[in-house]
Amino acid sequence: MKRAIKAVDAMEILDSRGNPTVRVFVQLEDGTCAQASVPSGASTGEHEAVELRDGDPKRYGGKGVLQAVKNVREVIGPAVTGMDCTRQVQLDQTMIGLDGTANKSRLGANAILGVSMAVAKVAAQSCNLPLYAYLGGPNAVRLPVPMMNVLNGGKHADNSVDFQEFMIAPVGAPNFAEAMRYGSETFHALKGLLGKQGLATAVGDEGGFAPNLKSNEHACEIILEAIQTAGFAPGEDIALALDPAASSFHENGVYNLSKSGQGIKTSAEMVALWKSWVDKYPIILLEDGLDENDWSGFAKLTDALGDRIQIVGDDIYVTNTEFIRRGISEGTSNAVLIKLNQIGTVTETVEAVRLCKLAGWSFLMSHRSGETEDSFLADFAVAMDGGQIKSGSVCRSERLCKYNRFLEIERELGAHANFGLYDF
Repeated sequence: MKRAIKAVDAMEILDSRGNPTVRVFVQLEDGTCAQASVPSGASTGEHEAVELRDGDPKRYGGKGVLQAVKNVREVIGPAVTGMDCTRQVQLDQTMIGLDGTANKSRLGANAILGVSMAVAKVAAQSCNLPLYAYLGGPNAVRLPVPMMNVLNGGKHADNSVDFQEFMIAPVGAPNFAEAMRYGSETFHALKGLLGKQGLATAVGDEGGFAPNLKSNEHACEIILEAIQTAGFAPGEDIALALDPAASSFHENGVYNLSKSGQGIKTSAEMVALWKSWVDKYPIILLEDGLDENDWSGFAKLTDALGDRIQIVGDDIYVTNTEFIRRGISEGTSNAVLIKLNQIGTVTETVEAVRLCKLAGWSFLMSHRSGETEDSFLADFAVAMDGGQIKSGSVCRSERLCKYNRFLEIERELGAHANFGLYDF
């Protein structure tokens, strides 16, 4: 059988933060080969699938992944050798069964996902199809609106801003190529404004700036100024999107805005704060505006703002259908962030997307703060037809490789390419 898996191998490589991660190689009987590299998150939900680390303090501060590599070579590889690479569901379920835990802690989600992604890639190549077409079919023609992280705070920056990500969304662009131009020009305008104000212009893990600002609100205000300086209209050409990562400043049942000096807030007060921001700024999306265990608060936030903006759950759902089903039942949000390595296989990620679609919810594909030069996410986003993508700012090559892949896909699709958000 030409499409049977002949060999599976893995190695330890470094991600964009200089930490080890897993790269997997798959070869078929027909000679086709593919590789995939696994990303890693910094701001992680407590229910995410487990990223297996060696824990050896003498290597990479305990962050080595040699055991995950060994699991690919000695456990997963032999089990999937001989399987038809186009049987993605069967292969992923085989690995889930091999692991035998609820959170992939035995073999490691990094080991399992590496194989899952590499198999999808090699199957697409063997079928002589682009990955997005192989995974999404002939109707995979929509390029997503990029949510570009241009200012950082929280765990992503050592500064005076409590909230983790301030993003620009070029919703008024006519196509993906122009969306990238809108974003790039605004990014450079922002850099110029920060420089004029004597603020830092070094970039963080996802390519966003991390200056010490006067307040959390100052971040929105200077971004809006940058949008206008670049010649665009805030709210029409470019909107704002936020990922506060509220779990990172949630302590003992309250929200401690200590970095900015804004003090302690209750869940209800955070909902009121977000409502005031949406009233004041052209915000279209709020991700993780409350703690991952504040289910009732999330529902109140959605009740207050869900008819105006996307209320996105990330840490609260961790791309897990069990939690997404609960969210749908309780009206917790109206959108879900989708991350392959939160759940650990391509199949389970597709199931999470399908559940969102059935519920009429929006979903956003997302990178991680520790990324690689693998552009799998771009093809996957087009295949899933979500209309939005989080892949960082418009600098750092591990971010730009995704954006450049989108540009290639748009070029390949030509006149058939669509671009833009779905209504929500």
